[in-house]
Amino acid sequence: MGMKKTKIDKSKLLFSNKDLATLLIPLGIEQFLTALVGIVITIMVAHVGEVAVSGVALVDTVIFLFMWALIALTTGGAVIAGQYLGQKNIQKGCEATDQMVWFTTFLGIGLMLLMYASRGFIVNVVFGAADQEVLVHANIFFIYVTASIPFIALYNAGAAIFRTMGNSKLPMLISLVMNVINIAAGYLFIFVLNMGTQGAGLAVLISRIVSAIIIIAYLCKGDQLLSLSRTLRYRPDWQMIKRVLRIGVPNGLENSMFQLGKILLISLIASFGTYSIAANAVGMSIAMFQMLPGMAAATGIITVIARCVGAGDYEQAEYYTKKIVLLTMVSLAVLNGFILFFISDLLSLYNLSYETKRIATEVLIFHGITCIVIWPLAFVLPGTLRAAGDVKVVMVISLITMWVIRIGFSYLLGDFFSMGLLGVWVAMVIDQSVRSICFIVRYKTGRWKLIRSI
Repeated sequence: MGMKKTKIDKSKLLFSNKDLATLLIPLGIEQFLTALVGIVITIMVAHVGEVAVSGVALVDTVIFLFMWALIALTTGGAVIAGQYLGQKNIQKGCEATDQMVWFTTFLGIGLMLLMYASRGFIVNVVFGAADQEVLVHANIFFIYVTASIPFIALYNAGAAIFRTMGNSKLPMLISLVMNVINIAAGYLFIFVLNMGTQGAGLAVLISRIVSAIIIIAYLCKGDQLLSLSRTLRYRPDWQMIKRVLRIGVPNGLENSMFQLGKILLISLIASFGTYSIAANAVGMSIAMFQMLPGMAAATGIITVIARCVGAGDYEQAEYYTKKIVLLTMVSLAVLNGFILFFISDLLSLYNLSYETKRIATEVLIFHGITCIVIWPLAFVLPGTLRAAGDVKVVMVISLITMWVIRIGFSYLLGDFFSMGLLGVWVAMVIDQSVRSICFIVRYKTGRWKLIRSI
């Protein structure tokens, strides 16, 4: 990828190979569990009908808009806390933890209320191009999943702090509990109690409530590097909040605008018909599997590089960046070779019509091949820039490529050239290719090393 080889004293490395494995493998398992439950729930909802799958998929797209904004804020807190750990300033790290968790909680509640207030507009206007039966299912699922926003915000805040400490095993185990509850409750509500889409939404809500309670309880324990103060009295530290927001806001704006662009594209996909909506929903759930090592690396690299930056060791930051990016590419190649070999069998689990299966197969083969090299450069490499505090440049690059290239080419290829859903996925890869080039150029300039966040 054109990065200069860095020579360092390996006896002074902040993270050994064992440390990296301890951090990244549980992250990969957690991402696997998330993707698996997405597929299982989609399969269960598919038995209600393709209109139900389409309705759930439409709502998930909007929910992700706010969820990613909250995750971005927790990333800001994790970067600041991680840099303090690199300086061995535990007290400041705990203060950053307090401020991030409380602020995220209040923001999650606010976003939940905003979603409820906007329900009519979202379902009837944003999704207006979909069939009426699809909108009925979307409206039902919306009610339950929106209530889960504050709880998934709390879980993500707690998980980010544990990963900052290098402990990604606990979030993995809690994710396992959350997903088992989601699947078991979903089966009970959908197949036993015949609650349909309502049952799927209720299962999601219950599982997220449980996961939030567990992780916050662990975060309040005082036997770890970073912990949450055991008090309901919250005093905002605006200086610390500013530091968190200086990282979190650009990252959140980037993620929110990215998801907003995807919502706009959902309106385009909805115009292609129910087959394309269902194929996109199924395709995205399997695409999560195709990107598993990349998603784990994109999260883990924040912890590693933030610690290096806090310690002022940029040589190690370069060393770990190259190592993690290359490791991600190799992992993606192996995984996607396996998935594409069994793609027909995987899609057969969804009880899809012939046309929906054909479209889903088409987009997944294309995505599986292209993501091996492009995805790590587009989404793992910028993790180094974010961890160093270079978030504004990352935000600008991401927003320009998303709104100009991805959306522009989606309408050009999908609508004007009548490529349908495949055109939208091709546009996505073009977007990722351009942002990869931009991030490589920014990384090679070394300007990210001049940023100071704490």
